[in-house]
Amino acid sequence: MPKRSPDHRKQQALRAHGSLNPHPEAVTSALFQNSDFFDPTDLLQVKYEMLRRVDADHQPIVRATQEFGFSRPSFYQAQAAFQQSGLSGLIPQKRGPRQAHKLTAPVMEFIQQTRLAEPALSWRELAERVGARFAVSVHPRSIERGVARGQKKRR
Repeated sequence: MPKRSPDHRKQQALRAHGSLNPHPEAVTSALFQNSDFFDPTDLLQVKYEMLRRVDADHQPIVRATQEFGFSRPSFYQAQAAFQQSGLSGLIPQKRGPRQAHKLTAPVMEFIQQTRLAEPALSWRELAERVGARFAVSVHPRSIERGVARGQKKRR
């Protein structure tokens, strides 16, 4: 079956969900070469097929990682994630903190009081004062976002 031209809408969706394979050219498995079904740009599909190849087809891990463009540590991470969470475990997770963990309630209260007392204070100056008072380094843009979130909640 001849391979179709890339579906740009699908690639945009994969990119938006963080599952666009950054190295589709590294996928050398015959399944992914001339297929309308198997898509080397779909990271989730590539990872799953690599795991299936080792588990169901008993292919050596080294060979599977080479065919699917992954390292052995990446294979073991994908395997553990799949065993723990199933297919959803293969979906890439965003890295870093999930919330503004430095902007605790006391810090936000301090920020609000300081802004009321000195409205002309820049975000950078406010960040410096937060650092001096709470011994925590907060980026000025994080403070700006935290204030904006607080304003949305009050509306």
